[in-house]
Amino acid sequence: MYRPGKNFMSLERKVSTVSKIESVIFDWGGVLADDPRPGLMEYCAKALGVSKKQYIGAHDKFGGEFQKGLISEDAFWTKVCEDLSRPEPNHPFLWGEAFRSVYSPRADFFALAQRLHDEGYKIALLSNTEVPAMEFFYEQGYDSFDVLVFSCTEGTAKPESRIYQVTLEKLGVPAAQAVFIDDRPAFIEGAQQVGLNTILFKNVDQVKNELAQLGVKN
Repeated sequence: MYRPGKNFMSLERKVSTVSKIESVIFDWGGVLADDPRPGLMEYCAKALGVSKKQYIGAHDKFGGEFQKGLISEDAFWTKVCEDLSRPEPNHPFLWGEAFRSVYSPRADFFALAQRLHDEGYKIALLSNTEVPAMEFFYEQGYDSFDVLVFSCTEGTAKPESRIYQVTLEKLGVPAAQAVFIDDRPAFIEGAQQVGLNTILFKNVDQVKNELAQLGVKN
């Protein structure tokens, strides 16, 4: 596990003063789309007949394994329902159903990713997500991304350093030539620990301005 140093730089943006940015790495839920977690927690709690607070307590015990692809969706629901003393869902695809129900893409951010791709930047998606959500992403046919990295296929998740390194390896660029955009401070910290330039998401105009400060034409 990484541990920030005493002289840790600002979470909002870490700027390389030497290298030209060649790649932009986007988070999915929270940047390219609204954060799905609140809706997912509500949907699954209702499906299992428990309170949102009860569901979150059980979900967070096993969600990390599910997100890293270490357990299947069937195994996830077995663990959650045992913890809640509730019967398992009537069908085994509740998570995918829930995700489809709450998914809300941000057209302006997908448009930004496309413009950057058209300008010749290598574009990556880096997401902590489960297999059903990953499958949904592929179904959308998004074509702005040169590289897709999902925690469920890598066995590691943000803010662990390995998932950022995997993304850079697939892009074929050093950390100093890439910028990572996320809405979670902890995930920004993890990215900074491997040398990535970072932008902590607030809104699309703020991200565009900070990209421009890094010399990224957008």
